[in-house]
Amino acid sequence: MPHIDLITKINPPKGLRPRLRKALGSLMRELGYGHHALTVVLTDDNEIRSLKKQHWGEDEPTDVLSFPTFEPGDPFVPPHLGDIIISLDTAARQARQQGHGLEDEVLILAAHSLWHLLGHDHTTEAEWAGFHRVQAQILKR
Repeated sequence: MPHIDLITKINPPKGLRPRLRKALGSLMRELGYGHHALTVVLTDDNEIRSLKKQHWGEDEPTDVLSFPTFEPGDPFVPPHLGDIIISLDTAARQARQQGHGLEDEVLILAAHSLWHLLGHDHTTEAEWAGFHRVQAQILKR
């Protein structure tokens, strides 16, 4: 069973925490990482903006950041895959723009970030296919 540490810096909507744990854990098992762990932090635009500036040099908020525990291509995959930081402020705006709920947007962002933690990027259209696949998979949970 995957271990998901869920840290909430701001209060998420009722029901988000259990749905996120269940869906993300299920996706991790399906992808072959059922005996691994990760940390998910739900925060606001101010904190994620600060992290983005500190690590990427960009002074603007974003929806999600991924901090892997290992380098892609390293044959040793540690028990803890890394950290996922999600801004609920940005997620809420994006959910409204996309016409779906905040919970669905958070699941999409978590799946997207997990795929990054597993060493994938989206610099080409072909690479985007994997992101679209895991984002659709998590919504089935």
